[in-house]
Amino acid sequence: MLLITPKKAQKMLANQVRQRRLHLDLTQAALASRSGVALSTLRKFEQQGTISLGSFLKLQWVLGGLADLIKATDIPEPTYTSIEEVLQAKTPPTRQRGKKK
Repeated sequence: MLLITPKKAQKMLANQVRQRRLHLDLTQAALASRSGVALSTLRKFEQQGTISLGSFLKLQWVLGGLADLIKATDIPEPTYTSIEEVLQAKTPPTRQRGKKK
């Protein structure tokens, strides 16, 4: 487990977006235009790491990182070591209900 604060993660993501933009030889204005994100929003993001999720996803789409981002947040399939574990996992859990008052 990494010990990264949310603020540090924001800065890291902003730096990665900036590096990817420069690697693709895009100006801030070009990236803002292609993504539909306001230029001031992109500048603020690259400097401070602050951006809305929607704008971040638009930037990732243009920079080619959206699929990787979705994959990184996907829930992995469980691994089983026995048939009993498979059968137990396939059994639906019993519903729990709150008590009536």
